[in-house]
Amino acid sequence: MSRQLDMTSPPDLSRKTGTGPVRSRVPVWRPALPPCNHACPAGENIQAWLSLAQAGHFEAAWQRLVEENPFPAIHGRVCYHPCESGCNRAAVDEAVSIHAIERFLGDEALRLGWRPAPLSCTGGKRVLVVGAGPSGLSCAWHLNRLGHRVEIREAGPLAGGMLRFGIPAYRLPREVLDGEVARLVEAGVTLTLNHKVEDVLRERDEGGFDAVFMAIGAHLAKRVDIPAREAGRILDAVSFLEQASLCVEQGLPPPRLGRRVAIYGGGNTAMDAARTARRLGAEEAMIIYRRDRDHMPAHAFEADEAEEEGIKINWLRSIRHMDESRIEVEEMTLDGDGRPVPTGRIETLEADSLILALGQEVDLTVLETIPGVRVNQEGVVQVGENLMTDVPGLFAGGDMVPSQRTVTIATGHGKKAARHMDAWLRGEHYQKPPSHPLIGHEGLHLWFQTRAPASDQPVMAAAARQDFREIVGGLSEGEARYEASRCYSCGNCFECDGCYGSCPEQAIEKLGAGLGYRVDPARCTGCSACHDQCPCNAIEMEEAR
Repeated sequence: MSRQLDMTSPPDLSRKTGTGPVRSRVPVWRPALPPCNHACPAGENIQAWLSLAQAGHFEAAWQRLVEENPFPAIHGRVCYHPCESGCNRAAVDEAVSIHAIERFLGDEALRLGWRPAPLSCTGGKRVLVVGAGPSGLSCAWHLNRLGHRVEIREAGPLAGGMLRFGIPAYRLPREVLDGEVARLVEAGVTLTLNHKVEDVLRERDEGGFDAVFMAIGAHLAKRVDIPAREAGRILDAVSFLEQASLCVEQGLPPPRLGRRVAIYGGGNTAMDAARTARRLGAEEAMIIYRRDRDHMPAHAFEADEAEEEGIKINWLRSIRHMDESRIEVEEMTLDGDGRPVPTGRIETLEADSLILALGQEVDLTVLETIPGVRVNQEGVVQVGENLMTDVPGLFAGGDMVPSQRTVTIATGHGKKAARHMDAWLRGEHYQKPPSHPLIGHEGLHLWFQTRAPASDQPVMAAAARQDFREIVGGLSEGEARYEASRCYSCGNCFECDGCYGSCPEQAIEKLGAGLGYRVDPARCTGCSACHDQCPCNAIEMEEAR
């Protein structure tokens, strides 16, 4: 007969504590860097706003969040939350569902009309931002908060860039995107649409701008040469998703696909293109990819959701020929390095159209009018650590510079560029403050380990996903507070009073809410009882002086 094991570890009585007639150590409260903060590409202070959310101070939590990331309702839906991959709670049960709480706060702000705290600085410089994608929008937000006057010039008819034209509405509802962009404009940022910047330096000089941030997205599809015996309908995924977005938002005619659609590629864009094709009326949508599931660039849940919706994925297949209604593919195998190798075995698939989802590139023709800007072999702009190009006052970020192309990384670039631009405009140099030491799970003192699984977000049944309604729901207020309470506050005191209650000499004094504790050196024996019980390991024992 099995019995449930006690998860609470017994104290190690063999370890010397250092206490005795002469105190050799004293407790000192030292902050540490939580792994969630460390892993966030947008640089959010996640632990800080989680603490506020746990206490039910939702607007204060949102205010703290938008100090670093202006678009929580967007990121709570489309970020792949690397913060949760680093969460120490995952070593006990499940990571804190940080993205779901972030979405809740963002949605509450839109519902209740929360606005950021008033600006305290004015009289800044004029800055031009080229591109209204996540990087450009983020840079504009932070420059505005730093007191500068910012204008975004966007070539397209609507703001958002790949947020709008690369992410389908069933993942990111357009009212959410529009709501968070509108807040940016209400804060004082000028947004000029249908204005393609072709000569950056001329527009900088004519507009009287003191600096420029280039944030042009990767909207050009990579091409591949597919021999076609007869005219087969071939589209690129970027253009297809853009047309689909305008079809949903503005009622424009959908792209012609036919009854059967094939998508060539294995990334998240390929998954989105296939699922969008089904929603636009295609009876069959299939993905063709050269590698297997373990080597696909798409996130695993994207492929799972696509298959749930009836998308067939043909792994280890490469297209050789296409005609009006058939695609000839060759079966592949993988070598020891995971590279696809042809086998010579051929099969035929039925398809009326083909969507190419093989990656995107940035249109760098704008650089032809800017002497001195370097472009590397990967076709992206070379910038310094401060994201400035070789042209003084000309910065670049997002898809234009060497990096992974995700919404959250682009948002982080915008914030980073804004801080460096602000310093440059003031004739100074921005230096990021040093980080505290990173704390892992092994550094925590989890005396009482409880199993508290993460909250599940409601998901629309696959059979009901016939249109572009959002398929993943949000948390309720109670669920958001519960989920926030699962945070261990790794490395940072949350005033649980454990040290105060455990001290045998009553040497620890409470200073009041938010003020922490103080040690009476006349009473402290250095026994380390406070340190040993501190669940988040916010206390270090240091040599007594």
